[in-house]
Amino acid sequence: MKKRSKAITNLLLVFLFCCLNLISITPTSQAQYSELGVLDIDDDDLTVGTDIFSDFNEDLEASQVLEDERFYRFGRFYSFNTSAGVTSYTGNRGLAYEDKHPSLGISILYFLNFRMAFGLGAEYSKHYMLIDAKTQKFSEDGGPGAIEVNMFRTFLFYRYYIDTAELGTAITYANPYFVTRAEFWNQTNKFTDHSDIPNDSGGAIGGAIGVGLEFPIKFKESYLGVEVLYHMINFKDTYDRAAYKSLDDKKGGGYDNLEGDVLTTFVSYVVSW
Repeated sequence: MKKRSKAITNLLLVFLFCCLNLISITPTSQAQYSELGVLDIDDDDLTVGTDIFSDFNEDLEASQVLEDERFYRFGRFYSFNTSAGVTSYTGNRGLAYEDKHPSLGISILYFLNFRMAFGLGAEYSKHYMLIDAKTQKFSEDGGPGAIEVNMFRTFLFYRYYIDTAELGTAITYANPYFVTRAEFWNQTNKFTDHSDIPNDSGGAIGGAIGVGLEFPIKFKESYLGVEVLYHMINFKDTYDRAAYKSLDDKKGGGYDNLEGDVLTTFVSYVVSW
């Protein structure tokens, strides 16, 4: 009986000890978690439908609005250019042609913003070529003789004006830009020494890349432009050996081909609004 009472007493002591231990371990309160920052969550972060990037979007939209306002106030919307310059050739075509200056051109330009603009235009140049040797196509004495070459091209172009904010006042004043063009050239050869031979006409598709400057005469209204371009075109008569290659290689006087690219430099008077 005593042993049984002692066992019960021991169990009660163990139970009491466990209870005291549980009471001594105080759980962390909500206030303590709040002090640690665990529960400091804004209501906006838990609201359904909110955008965590809203602040960024607002800044971006505000910046775009300011840029648009600055463009409408200080930018150009359209430009009309009248141009004069020189058109010359490389390779055999450059050796064969004598250029008659000036070349003439017109173009119109639409500005998307301060940096980008698209436009279309047309240019004309005249050249002369003399081949006095007999060729397969012109076997009479004197060969094809003097040839008047008229080049008329239409083109679409894109300009990108360089950001000059950190390049100094002189460069900023010059408004430098890069330009690329898609072109269609119409070539007409007139055989001036042979009135019985009809004109030889043909078209060619080409492209051009280059650089330009625009110096303001009156801000936002008028400018003086300079543009230099390198053109790549495959003309109809580039490999016309029958027309231009001499029958007698020893005498010479002809050309195996008329390979060559085109270089142009134009000065423009620009009216903007």
